[in-house]
Amino acid sequence: MAETEAAPVLTIVPANEASWEAVQTVFGSRGEPSSCHCQRYKMLPRESWASVGAEELACRLRTQTDWGQPESCTTSGLVAYLDGEPVGWCAVEPRTAYPRLLRNTRVPWDGRSEDKADDTVWAVTCFVTRKGYRRRGVSRSLARAAVEYARARGARALEGYPMITKPGQTVALVGELHVGTRSIFEAAGFAEVSHPTRRRVVMRIDFPISSRRRRAWSRAALSSALAVFIALAEPVAGEFRQAIFAATRVP
Repeated sequence: MAETEAAPVLTIVPANEASWEAVQTVFGSRGEPSSCHCQRYKMLPRESWASVGAEELACRLRTQTDWGQPESCTTSGLVAYLDGEPVGWCAVEPRTAYPRLLRNTRVPWDGRSEDKADDTVWAVTCFVTRKGYRRRGVSRSLARAAVEYARARGARALEGYPMITKPGQTVALVGELHVGTRSIFEAAGFAEVSHPTRRRVVMRIDFPISSRRRRAWSRAALSSALAVFIALAEPVAGEFRQAIFAATRVP
């Protein structure tokens, strides 16, 4: 009886639990991923790939991932392994971590009344799948993992900004696939919330507020309100004490 070949095992971990060598393997040494190093939305005004240079961009990514530090509370993405081989990357962080995303650009702000400073809204901004491992569902798995990752870290919502060729189509041009396709986000539970340009949509998934998180937020709000009350009441209380002292002084 012929032995059944085992199905490939896909494992996804936060980048701080991966090695820098694994991250480098995914990004490779040729093509756009190795030139950008997932810094498109991280660069400051007037910076460009050419002005900063690939070496500096790679250094920034290395710092942002906090690779090899499993105890770290922050990192900039997820790394996918297929049977132990690093094959994919997904950038996922609070939306406020992307300076270029916070500018007054059509994507993702056009037609929306969002608070840009709200760090409880997270964003998926980039996918990379190594050549030779594409069309195996790596990006779809990374999108689903990003949902659970953001939810577990207290995100209120998670967004993505896939590009399409024209309204009604879900396939982007090859060089634009780094932002993902609409179908990838739909499969992970995202829904379209706006269509700011002809070839760009905003996808979003909102997370229910758990009773535990709601109680924590309520306690935090109560503490803040109490602190404000004490700050406002203290001067009045001081004047009241002085008035009583003056009234009861023996001439």
